Amino acid sequence: MRLTWAQPEDLLAHELVQSAAEGKDTAAVVARWEAAGGSTVPAVSGASAIPAPPERRALARELLGELQDLAAAPAPAEPDDWEEIAALLPAAPRLAAPRPAGLDRRVRGGWTGRAAGCLLGKPVEKIPRHGIEEILRATGRWPLDRYFTAVGLADHVAARWPWNRRSAPTSLEENIAGMPEDDDLNYPLLALDLLERRGTGFTTEDVAQLWLDNLPAGRVFTAERAAYRNILDARPVPETATFLNPFREWIGALIRTDVYGWVTPGDPRAAARLAWTDARLSHTRNGIYGAMWAAALCSAAMARDTVDEVLDAAESVIPPGSRLAAAVSLGRQTAAETEDVAAGLDRLHAAYGHLHWVHVLNNAAVIAYALAAGRGMFGPSVAIAVTAGWDTDSAGATVGSVLGALLGPDGIGEQWTAPIDGRIATSLPGGDQRRIEDLALRTRRLQEGAR
Repeated sequence: MRLTWAQPEDLLAHELVQSAAEGKDTAAVVARWEAAGGSTVPAVSGASAIPAPPERRALARELLGELQDLAAAPAPAEPDDWEEIAALLPAAPRLAAPRPAGLDRRVRGGWTGRAAGCLLGKPVEKIPRHGIEEILRATGRWPLDRYFTAVGLADHVAARWPWNRRSAPTSLEENIAGMPEDDDLNYPLLALDLLERRGTGFTTEDVAQLWLDNLPAGRVFTAERAAYRNILDARPVPETATFLNPFREWIGALIRTDVYGWVTPGDPRAAARLAWTDARLSHTRNGIYGAMWAAALCSAAMARDTVDEVLDAAESVIPPGSRLAAAVSLGRQTAAETEDVAAGLDRLHAAYGHLHWVHVLNNAAVIAYALAAGRGMFGPSVAIAVTAGWDTDSAGATVGSVLGALLGPDGIGEQWTAPIDGRIATSLPGGDQRRIEDLALRTRRLQEGAR
């Protein structure tokens, strides 16, 4: 049995990367691991093709413990504590929220756009940028302007770049019948439940309990899988995020926080504070800032009218000396300096191509780039996010959420909205389908209650 995101030999390879990023001296651990025949190259898909023999797995557990005990280098520009983060931020902007009729449209657009952007990226998750382009050219759909299809795809191309097997049956154009289940939608649904039960005063422990009550263990990945294990091991917050969790600066927390922005329209700092409370269960440093930034994007998208205004407002919640701030800045700068998307993506890959495809930094850079380079148009924006070839469904979902809120459902375009049919499937309790209209009504009630 291959268990993704959990096998000690796989965690060790990822932890060596993360520990080095935190300034830990990993040389001795690397030497012992390589001497035992272990690989320091992280598994791309979450698990090594062949599990390690028992003695090597036991050594991996031991070495993980040694890395856990090593001291990280001081990082005053990248704190985890809210008060320390807030002390680094510029003055908090407060943006006037639109009238209720405008909020109705924006909330429906946010939910719809998130679903559409996620759906676009689902079948090609884990496929690199050049593979995505080859698939699209082989099916006559380059540049990308609609959902993927297998119609006309040559066998040799399909064999070289297999679809995401779990997603493809329900996420290819010829098969779509509503938004299929995805963790990028499960988490916003959970956040909505959390706010209805606990209000905006919820704690990180409330988030942990909500996971245990509602999330199947098999539907959590990377940092969330490590945190889930730590919750079951009765480890306290924030140790849930740090103990044997090499994915603590990956994208998982960023995908969980849109609803916190939607229920605090025009108040990015309040949205970021809610996102921080959620994110610290599983993430640290830039993993937390990514969640704060996504929530701030969604808050600003409820109140502003252009992508640039949304990006400006959201940057106010990112510690300015952090690596996430640099990633977002590079994305926006690249969009401003070149109109050629291929050249823009080349630049981002040159800067962040060494990172795993689920890391927060490369994906934040491409989200910022897609938003800025898409010039306020839904299709081009989500297409850029997906064809970048990193976390395709997550990046597409966040970009789609922002553009959906700015444009409203009608502005997204029927080619994207009609296949979704206003429905989102889920693996959460309470039925396997949610209607977007119902989700929007619940979100609006929370907006009114937060005022």
